[in-house]
Amino acid sequence: MEMLAFYYFLFFLASFLLSKHLFPKTKNLPPSGPISLPIIGQLYLLKKPLHRTLAGISTQYGPILLLKFGSRWILHVSSPSAAEECFTTNDVIFANRPHLLLGKYLGFDYTTLTSASYGQHWRNLRRLTTLEIFSSTRLQMFSKIRSNEVRLLLRRLFDVVRKSSKIVEMKSIFFEVTLNNMMMMIAGKRYYGDDDNVKKTRQFQELVEEMFAAAGASNVADFSPLLPLLRCVGFNGLEKKLVGLQGRRDQFMLELIEEFRMERTQSKDEKTLIAVLLSLQEADPNYYTDAIIIGIIQVLLSAGTDTTAGTMEWAMTLLLNHPEVLKKAQAEIDAIVGQDRLINELDVANLPYLHCIINETLRMYPAAPLLVPHESSEECTVGGFKIPRGTMLLVNMWAIQNDPKLWEEPTKFKPERMEGMGGVRDGYKLMPFGSGRRSCPGEGLALRVVSLTLASLIQCFEWERVDEELIDMTEGTGLTMPKAKPLEAKCKPRPTMLGILSQLI
Repeated sequence: MEMLAFYYFLFFLASFLLSKHLFPKTKNLPPSGPISLPIIGQLYLLKKPLHRTLAGISTQYGPILLLKFGSRWILHVSSPSAAEECFTTNDVIFANRPHLLLGKYLGFDYTTLTSASYGQHWRNLRRLTTLEIFSSTRLQMFSKIRSNEVRLLLRRLFDVVRKSSKIVEMKSIFFEVTLNNMMMMIAGKRYYGDDDNVKKTRQFQELVEEMFAAAGASNVADFSPLLPLLRCVGFNGLEKKLVGLQGRRDQFMLELIEEFRMERTQSKDEKTLIAVLLSLQEADPNYYTDAIIIGIIQVLLSAGTDTTAGTMEWAMTLLLNHPEVLKKAQAEIDAIVGQDRLINELDVANLPYLHCIINETLRMYPAAPLLVPHESSEECTVGGFKIPRGTMLLVNMWAIQNDPKLWEEPTKFKPERMEGMGGVRDGYKLMPFGSGRRSCPGEGLALRVVSLTLASLIQCFEWERVDEELIDMTEGTGLTMPKAKPLEAKCKPRPTMLGILSQLI
């Protein structure tokens, strides 16, 4: 084993020296940032949180950087103009995904919607999920599901604070409503609120949290030419962890598919996504394998729950730390909707200040601070610089959306700065859901869930911090930038809404 390690070292040292001295360098590459070391390149920069670390480097060296993480070129972009060029002129070129260990073990060997390379298979998955889940027609069709889930959430919350505790843990509440919403759309069944499924719900939430934590981990082996050696000596701990996580995920999802299959046989309900997928499997079993079906469902459940719940948790945290904003939002709802009925999705469109709060939250705490990585399929040009083929693209949306050159006092929560904005985008300086072909297809659904849930909680309850101190805004680790400490808040029904809340029980 020691001799094998020695030979690997000699091989890669020789390769480095040859590439350094015998082969001509590509001209007109972007700035390379801090010093690049032999073999490891700039892997020593992988310090958490990565989006903040890279933003600091860009401040010193420029908004377009070509870094070298081990054996991979990394294009780090932190300006709106460069991001626009990547997602317009070079959109097709950057439509691929890099092959990382996460996509291998949790992306069914790079076949899921988020991990698949750009091509016919990816286009098929995108078209299928868009038509069956995210199209305007489908979103409108599912509006009753969202309304019912929010009402059930209000009922349970009212019951909890009335009978037991006035302090509630918000992360679980938000995960509850998002998971139930996705499960109802996918399979016509819900998990939270059903005593028979409490264990499965907790199991799934743990799986989702572990998957996103693994996705945000700094995995040296993803960038190292020594990956075979690392495997031989058992150094790559994350890969071993992913294998175990993959096994537990697959077992959970297979059991879920079997439940769906049995229930579909009994009910013949063809309106749910799982019914559509199983019908497609019957017509083309060689393509629509269980792995493909599980991959579609897993992506929808994981990406459609944790990210949305996290956005709501950050939004509520900001509101609790800025009670004057919370009061203003409550006054807007009272003026537009009143206090004699619950708010609905049609009302939400008439609440501009609520949308300002959501947009400001997404600016400060985007669910994907570094957009999901892209990879160039051929050489291209960005900002006048040549970008080699096979370069991984990291667009640092957190850096762009918190850049003091673009936003006045970016660290301050100021919803008013978003007034007059028609949607959640402002050119390429605010695009928390990404852009181009591989932007998040669930943007419309996420905004509907976030806006209706937050508006309903603000309309029906009074909210306060647990103590007088401001809530800690420290970010946790993971791909979706969760709060380090789950949010807890004091909650009590608004006197003017007691009658309506009582009728929900």
